[in-house]
Amino acid sequence: MRALVTGGAGFIGSTLVDRLLAEDHSVDVVDDLSSGTLTNLAEARREHPRRLTFHRLDIRSSAIAELMGRRRPDVVYHLAARTAVAGSGTDPLEDADVNVLGALRVIEAARQSDATKVVFASSADIFGQLAASDLPVRESHAQRPETTEGAAKKAVVDYLWTYRQRHNLEFTALVLPNVYGPRQVASKPGPVVATFVARLLAGEACTLEGNGRQTRDFVYVDDVVDAFARAARRGGGLLLNVGTGVETSISALYQAVAAAVGVTRKALPGPRRPGEAARVCLDPSRAELHLGWKPWTGLEEGVAAVVDALGT
Repeated sequence: MRALVTGGAGFIGSTLVDRLLAEDHSVDVVDDLSSGTLTNLAEARREHPRRLTFHRLDIRSSAIAELMGRRRPDVVYHLAARTAVAGSGTDPLEDADVNVLGALRVIEAARQSDATKVVFASSADIFGQLAASDLPVRESHAQRPETTEGAAKKAVVDYLWTYRQRHNLEFTALVLPNVYGPRQVASKPGPVVATFVARLLAGEACTLEGNGRQTRDFVYVDDVVDAFARAARRGGGLLLNVGTGVETSISALYQAVAAAVGVTRKALPGPRRPGEAARVCLDPSRAELHLGWKPWTGLEEGVAAVVDALGT
């Protein structure tokens, strides 16, 4: 298979690239390096110079169609996006330009190049605020996003459905909760696992936004990548949750990270982030049915891997 991965120099994207190369596929990576880094691809480029090609390109560029027409990917993995960590919500017009129009350029280029499928990285933000009775949330739940990122992800799936109906371009959209693991970059505001680990390793205090009781579904990056790999040939036309089905409070996460680092420092209280969901937990049973996928990495094991990665 020839695969093209947008956002392939990022945290999840580069891990997916490693998996695809390990399965002997040829991979084209498209990334503008606004948040990704070539360091994430260094080993893969060194070990697979003939099967991995990097293209520094903004997905909003018309050159994306020329590139796909020349490279002829079988499957397009679309992970490139302007995320909340990178500032999504502060400029809704820029968000829509990247996350909606950029995605549409990728989808249209895939159609023009006769790709057979697009596998899209969606987000739990599509569901908006969830009540305890909604959890773990199923894909059939009403989508009422309260962030620009969530609104964009919802719109892209609508476009994918339209292209499937009108142009026979297959798709699978994977709904991701909080993905964590090695290569994730700590920042403020940023991914909570990497941020907690980095600050505690540096001997600094961590802040719990809000009361720390808000919950998230933390899924390890290798497990997520396994779902992407399986989706190349399965799950056609479906929106599938790729989560653990387990709620973990931010306070409990902090305790797990502190234990892994070996510190007893208490976290500091802080203000809650505006628009932040109170609870997130995804029901993964549909992904098990259609992809044969299950998460296998527990939080303690996954956190230990992040500590090892950031501590070296």
